[in-house]
Amino acid sequence: MNYNTLAKKETVEKVIKALGAMGVEAIFVENGKSALEKIKEFIPEKVSVMNGASVTLEQIGFVDYLKSGKHDWNNLHEAILQEKDPAKQAMLRKEAVLSDYYLGSVHALAETGEFIVASNTGSQLPHIVFTSPNLIFVVSTKKIAPTLADAMNRLMDYVIPLEDKHMRGKYGVGTAPNKILTFTGENSMMKRKVRMILVNEDLGF
Repeated sequence: MNYNTLAKKETVEKVIKALGAMGVEAIFVENGKSALEKIKEFIPEKVSVMNGASVTLEQIGFVDYLKSGKHDWNNLHEAILQEKDPAKQAMLRKEAVLSDYYLGSVHALAETGEFIVASNTGSQLPHIVFTSPNLIFVVSTKKIAPTLADAMNRLMDYVIPLEDKHMRGKYGVGTAPNKILTFTGENSMMKRKVRMILVNEDLGF
């Protein structure tokens, strides 16, 4: 299966409808620049923001924008990186799971709406599962697979080898899908806002 082809319009429309039924608000944009502008619209001033390590967020310019300080958000990720004391940094990482907004991407998305996020350490999963009241995922339409089983195959056969190579080149250590989250719905009782920006551009793995 080709895991690097952008989805057709009809498929994207099907996914948006399926996500909506799961409690996830999905929108479609043509490129990463438009995705970044949507993020700026979605996040109000003076809230705390945390993001996971994401090639997609880097490619659309979000990471650079967050670092630039040209916003009124509380950048929790930057505070963690600036803290040099290991014990204090560990505490900041734990506290960051309570961020008002969490941003990231997903590794695979089924046409039926379910999506998969894999993690080596699990650090980003609390945000996604429960703690952050607002989630924003930026996802290239190339990550759409026909079924949940196909989405899992995409993760294991395609994404993990590329991510492992990327991590070894960047940090000198590889990665592993130690913890895998399958998101199949958001309970409306939680009153959380889950958004997915589907991008018609080759982004991420």
